[in-house]
Amino acid sequence: MMSSEGGKPKKAIALKYEPTKEEAPRVIAKGKGHFAEDILEAAKKNNVHIQEDPALIELLSTLEIHQQIPEELYEAVAEIFAFIYKLDKSL
Repeated sequence: MMSSEGGKPKKAIALKYEPTKEEAPRVIAKGKGHFAEDILEAAKKNNVHIQEDPALIELLSTLEIHQQIPEELYEAVAEIFAFIYKLDKSL
């Protein structure tokens, strides 16, 4: 996911979800500015879908690396994973 608002530095959060191993997606990388650009570059290089959602980025940026998303964000993150799943199926 990424966010860029006006003159603010770009932010990026990378999530990973392994349903057979975890209860919820977890943060595997986060950064802003040059670090965000590096995360986005790695995602593009590995054909990982990128979703822009500034409000969700702000909430997720408060989490620590390897921390699972809190239950109150399940619905918002599930919508993004469902969207990505549909994109993958259409390719």
